[in-house]
Amino acid sequence: MSRAADATSVRHEVVVAAPVERAFEVFVNDFGKVKPREHNLLAVEIADTVFEPRVGGHVYDRGVDGSECRWARVLAYDPPERLLISWDIGPTWQLERDPDKTSEVEIRFVAEDAQHTRVVLEHRHLERHLEGWQAVRDGVDAEGGWPLYLSRYADLFPSG
Repeated sequence: MSRAADATSVRHEVVVAAPVERAFEVFVNDFGKVKPREHNLLAVEIADTVFEPRVGGHVYDRGVDGSECRWARVLAYDPPERLLISWDIGPTWQLERDPDKTSEVEIRFVAEDAQHTRVVLEHRHLERHLEGWQAVRDGVDAEGGWPLYLSRYADLFPSG
């Protein structure tokens, strides 16, 4: 994995042993295995994390009691090359309801060869979170943020 960041964006990437179509499919369909359950804004334990595969859909956690926390909106859905979601979590790690105060996460799937895909994740426009936005940047850029998600994602594929 590698990373690079500027003041208002964070970028991480990983290469997985899968064709681009499979890499995209696993990211969307198995996102509940990628996102750690302890990353939780609900008052109860997470039963599942759902990625709705369409523009206008959401990424949300469903609690063991059936409650839901919709923490991202699907802004672009272009299989098998690109996903774009909002990041509707503010600097105090609470939901942000104003879309003008949310950042966005673009995930690109680039074929390295027939059996390997480079997955490039860029979390950008972090300054939109206004006061305290640096806490969002620092959190998602830390080892427990996007690097952990991409590591868990890569673990879903055999080595190769």
